[in-house]
Amino acid sequence: MGEYAIGMVGLGVMGANLARNFVSKGFSVAGYDLAADKREAFDRHAGEGDLKSFADVQEFLGALEQPRRIILLVPSSVVDEAIASLKPMLNKGDLLIDLGNSFFGDTERRAVSLEDAGYYFIGSGVSGGEKGALRGPSIMPGGHREAYALIAPAFEAIAAKVDGDPCVTYIGPRGAGHYVKMVHNGIEYGIMQLIAEAYDLLKRGVDASADELAAAFRTWNQAELNSYLVQITGEIFARRDPDTGTPLVDIILDEAQQKGTGKWTSQNALDLGVPTHTINAAVEGRIISGLKAERIEAAKVFGGPKGGYSGDRGEFFEQVRDALYVSMLISYAQGIALMQAASKDYDYDLDIADIARIWRGGCIIRAGLLEDVRKVYTAQPDLPNLLLASPFKEAVEARQADWRAVIQAAVGMGVPVPGMAASLAYFDAYRSARLPANLTQAQRDFFGSHTYRRLDRDGVFHTEWEA
Repeated sequence: MGEYAIGMVGLGVMGANLARNFVSKGFSVAGYDLAADKREAFDRHAGEGDLKSFADVQEFLGALEQPRRIILLVPSSVVDEAIASLKPMLNKGDLLIDLGNSFFGDTERRAVSLEDAGYYFIGSGVSGGEKGALRGPSIMPGGHREAYALIAPAFEAIAAKVDGDPCVTYIGPRGAGHYVKMVHNGIEYGIMQLIAEAYDLLKRGVDASADELAAAFRTWNQAELNSYLVQITGEIFARRDPDTGTPLVDIILDEAQQKGTGKWTSQNALDLGVPTHTINAAVEGRIISGLKAERIEAAKVFGGPKGGYSGDRGEFFEQVRDALYVSMLISYAQGIALMQAASKDYDYDLDIADIARIWRGGCIIRAGLLEDVRKVYTAQPDLPNLLLASPFKEAVEARQADWRAVIQAAVGMGVPVPGMAASLAYFDAYRSARLPANLTQAQRDFFGSHTYRRLDRDGVFHTEWEA
């Protein structure tokens, strides 16, 4: 019988920090990695608790308690390879846990394959970054409930806590955990884009200094915008480059990269027929930021508005604050609506209130408003859209004028706000009892005989438009 409670395959920073988190809570951890330098770095933390690295995979597996609980923290591109290398040496009933950023469709496939072969498998999202892994992340595990029971005490111990409540819960079967993590990241993309637009509006519109921006975001974080991303934005604006003394943010290349989870969210939303305007705009915002060389040349060719914001400076700060808050609500609302659709289509039986609960701490999109989201969906589990419920309906209505004013000002100044504009377009479309899709359907019938329905009678109709 082995002596280590948990096995960790992949001893990079995330894997090592999670292992250190486990041992700090009394769980022994055996680590395995092909890279000697990672094993050596891992073993330097042996004084923190019962952990040890192994260079030989059979020796590693032999050191684990039965049934084995093995966590994979490897790049998503090599998860199948890692599973294939371990599988011949596993016993029936052993548990494999993929804690990487895997695509939920791949997790579905792996879950079916491994469970058919007699092994347990969990695909789990984890959010919080490197520091969260060490101090307490939000964890989103999916798979068989029996599989989750094998790891639940350990996950509950290492997860972030909000009022003593661990930010982890059983999400649902098969790929449900990685699906929810994917949507978490889609919402995250949306919020980050919106914050960047608020920054751009204030920087270009009223020439706000980094110190002013730091103060504004720190103040905003004390009220309804209270969230991890707003908090760290204030800290970013306050940081100076040690070499030049200038605000560090001003000398960072304006090119945002991505790992794909936001794109997956947009693609899946299209597959399920769920509108995610804000998230889509955020993905496209990152894509166009990558066209740096083209943008430099285009700036030489095209002119545009020259002036900044001409109104009251202090009032504009407050209007941008309101526009940011309402647009952030839209990003959450779109992500939740997408999870509700996936819950039905994929038989995940997602509990939105419970997901909001575990997102209150540890994860990147943690925010004060998530407690209200939890309460809303506890009371109304089938609520079709977050915006329909108090207090969010009142929040949108109270800030709608400022929201529109900010976007109008952005257009006048030539400052791109794709996320905010997409959020408003989503809201205006959602609140419209009638949209111009009747004309679109008439066009489809004209050129393709696709038929249409009428407002005044039942049935399906076709017109010979050119007769």
